[in-house]
Amino acid sequence: MATTVALDAMSGDLGPREAVSAAVNSLQEHSDLSLILVGDTPVLRQHLSDCPPYDNNRLSIVHASDVVTMNDKPSVALRSKRASSMRIALEQVSLGAAQACVSCGNTGALMALGRFLIKTFPGIDRPAIITRLPTVANCTYMLDLGANVDCTAEHLYQFAVMGAAMHEALHGTPNPSVRLLNVGAEEMKGNEQVRLSAQLIQDNEALNYQGFIEGSDLFSGSCDLIVCDGFVGNVALKTSEGLARLLRSNIQKMAGRNWYTRLASRLLKPYINQLMMSSDPDRYNGASLLGLQGIVIKSHGQSDSQRIEQAIRQAIIEAQNDVPRLLNDQLEHLLV
Repeated sequence: MATTVALDAMSGDLGPREAVSAAVNSLQEHSDLSLILVGDTPVLRQHLSDCPPYDNNRLSIVHASDVVTMNDKPSVALRSKRASSMRIALEQVSLGAAQACVSCGNTGALMALGRFLIKTFPGIDRPAIITRLPTVANCTYMLDLGANVDCTAEHLYQFAVMGAAMHEALHGTPNPSVRLLNVGAEEMKGNEQVRLSAQLIQDNEALNYQGFIEGSDLFSGSCDLIVCDGFVGNVALKTSEGLARLLRSNIQKMAGRNWYTRLASRLLKPYINQLMMSSDPDRYNGASLLGLQGIVIKSHGQSDSQRIEQAIRQAIIEAQNDVPRLLNDQLEHLLV
């Protein structure tokens, strides 16, 4: 099935060169992919001229004269930057020209523009950022990872409903297990917001609620879905990314320390590479803005071409699985 993805090529910290490179590489990797590059046309054409040959029939450019910066408030992106690459990329989805949008830009602005242009599903107040975690077993997703810093118990309940629906839609998991991130596993632990949301989730018999989970068990694979507010989720995600990079750096340093470690590293190289690959944050780049009636993938603000390619892959997977339609079907019986 052919998929068209709109790529916001101007947002993000590393500039359009990385986005253009990712676009060309993605076209080479996916023969059924078409891309709409959104940004300053002369700049994009200049970067394209530096790339290896690509299929012109599967890549088009839509001009955008403005950019949403990382420091722009969502209200500024909404009211004052109607010609921004982020907005025009999202419009490609809302107008039906693309099945998905990928952006490395300002998270708050992306959420605000997404809500305005693509709208949320009925019964969903706010989109939430969800991504897959590297775990020792099973397939675990976590949300929210930064779209909503302040959440009510009702918002957390909605996140649980959306996350469970997405897990079932993508992986065919019947009745995926749901847990709430908390400071302890006991029922009396946590603030009022978390305890109230636990009650709301537990009261919905269509959800397979398994209680609280602590931060030390995030990567255990003990459940299918972990729910938290965006403040906690973003801190947890960034901390785990930093720890993964620390471990990779220490392994590389130890491998070259002396002749014994160099010999051991050569013997263990396949296993070390597998370990480093499984914990590499770049493999899990590309988080869905779940709750919108269209596919919007948020890539890390400092994404290089490799990370953006991974975000495009995630967009393709969700488009080919028709996640918005499946979510809509699931939400109808999960939301009560």
